[in-house]
Amino acid sequence: MGTIHIYSGDGHGKTPAALGRAVWMACRGKSVVIIQFLKGKGLEESEFLRRLEPEIKLFCFEKTDESFTELSQEQRQEEICNIKNGLNFAKKVLTTGECDLLILDEVLGLIDNHIMTVGELKSLLEAGADNETDVIMTGIALNDEVCVLADEVTKMVTVQ
Repeated sequence: MGTIHIYSGDGHGKTPAALGRAVWMACRGKSVVIIQFLKGKGLEESEFLRRLEPEIKLFCFEKTDESFTELSQEQRQEEICNIKNGLNFAKKVLTTGECDLLILDEVLGLIDNHIMTVGELKSLLEAGADNETDVIMTGIALNDEVCVLADEVTKMVTVQ
């Protein structure tokens, strides 16, 4: 397995830091897959990111433009199915080693929203045990169980 990074905290900059790392890797001829969670369609329709393909590929499995927390219970259940498809895709990416860097943007929020457990996250990461894919996970909340899964944890804090 490659290196596992976590960018966490209530400060801004977690996703931009992960995107910066993606561009840095792409500049070195590496391939990057980004999967966004809990951001609706997120950056999926970004024309700029589309121009970075095939080195950087972005995937959003959610179908709504709204934030997960703003959805009705019925809409949440539908989006949970879409999110689980995204997690299955992430597992496939890690199993096959099809990229050098996998960014799981806001994946830690899935634990906060009880969509996945820390054990399921650990199992997902173990799918990449036979290759050198680096992983970046982002999210606001961080607990000790999640910290032990990572080689490096960065906490973003807004000072002013």
